[in-house]
Amino acid sequence: MWLITINCSGDAWKRYANDFKAIADKYHSTCVSSKKTPDGQRFMEYKVEDVGDAESFQDECLSLEGFTASFESL
Repeated sequence: MWLITINCSGDAWKRYANDFKAIADKYHSTCVSSKKTPDGQRFMEYKVEDVGDAESFQDECLSLEGFTASFESL
């Protein structure tokens, strides 16, 4: 099991929320945390079973301007 952590600014979320949601829907994942700070930043965590999917999910998130992503083993 892998945990993917994704962060983005409020502006990035406004521009790419639909793209991000489409990416998240592509992978067999479970959102375990989603937080929005008062300044609009987003912090999300997803569990993914397959390491290949975790890598691909991370890479696709990183392709969105203003998004950062990393993953680690659970």
